[in-house]
Formats: sequence, C-alpha cells, structure tokens
Amino acid sequence: MKPIKLLFIIIQLSIGFSLTAQENVIIPDLSKIKDSDLWTLYNRELINDTAVHLNAKPGSGLLMLKGPVFTNGKIELDIKGKDERGRSFVGLAFHGLNDSTYDAVYFRPFNFKNPERKGHSVQYISHPEYPWYILREKHPEKYENPVLPVPDPTGWFHATIIVNYPNVKVFVDNSDEPSLVVKKLNSRKEGWIGFWVGHGSEGYFRNLKITLK
Repeated sequence: MKPIKLLFIIIQLSIGFSLTAQENVIIPDLSKIKDSDLWTLYNRELINDTAVHLNAKPGSGLLMLKGPVFTNGKIELDIKGKDERGRSFVGLAFHGLNDSTYDAVYFRPFNFKNPERKGHSVQYISHPEYPWYILREKHPEKYENPVLPVPDPTGWFHATIIVNYPNVKVFVDNSDEPSLVVKKLNSRKEGWIGFWVGHGSEGYFRNLKITLK
C-alpha cells in the first residue's frame, strides 16, 4: 500500500468518520459520540442505546460534531421523537458557531397527524435572533409547514436538509417534493453540524450522512 494512501486511512480512523469513493461524502462514526475530541455535548446527557439518544431537560440541547466545517451541501439522517404535545422537538443544527448561535431545522412529531396543528410540523430557526415564536409572530406560516408524506409520530422518519446559501430545503422520507423551503436569516455561510433537541425534549438519531458541495 502506498504511504500516502495509508496515511489517508489513518487520518480517517483517527477523526471518526469515513469518506466514500466520492471524497465529498462523509459518514460520521456514531459509535464514537462520547469521544470529546470529536463531539461536544451541550445541556444534555447521552443515554446508552442502539441509536444516538439525548435525554430530556429544560432548554435546548445539542450534540455537536466538531468536524468537518459544513458550508453548502446535503445532510441526511433518521430522527425519532414522541407523540406528546409540547414535549418533542427534534432536529438538526447547522452553520453553528457555539451552543447559542446556529441555524436549525426541527420537527414536532406530535403535530404530524393533528389536523388543526399540522402546519407547525417542521420549523426553521436562526438562533439567537430568530427563535420560533418570533418567526411565528412576525412571519406566520413562512418558516414552518406540514410534512409530506406524513410520518408515524412515534416512529423513525428520514430527513434530508439541502443547504445552498442562502436557500434551505427540507425533504421527509425521500419525497421528491420539499416540506419546507426557506432562505437563511443570517449571513453565516459555514459552521458545525449537530443533533438538536428543544426545551424539555429527548430525541433519537441515526444514519447521519453529510455530502459537501
């Protein structure tokens, strides 16, 4: 094996993710989420499980992947929440600077099949300036939508988030039609990626895949 190729493999193993044949596709090793050199946990605890499981606590929580820096591209993952109103806010943060400054797309599974509240199923936010309640008050129905197809509120669903600054598109369960299309509300063009849970929420995550553009 050539020395350069061997060095490349060693680097991949040390930083906890693998690159496919196309070098812009990154699949983080989620078995290493407790490695503080690779991940940073904010306001949550990790629960031993077959998937990434963040516990419920007051305030928002994050599990941040320290690398690579994400600019534009596609983020794919599986998410599971609960069908309990006001107690299940689960999603993904991106273009983050720290635990209080980031963009995020998150879901409210308890609204998926609620005929009166399904329009609040998927939400874009930009912290700290634009939390959900500011956006709902000033821009109603612009930064949140129903999701199609409608997932099981208690089961796993697949989310795809495509970022092409300033545009953000969100797809659910491999649909050809986006459930949400918005423009970012800040000038940040890069930052970290992290699993995100909202106030009082726990969440489950698996199969994270990042395609850099």
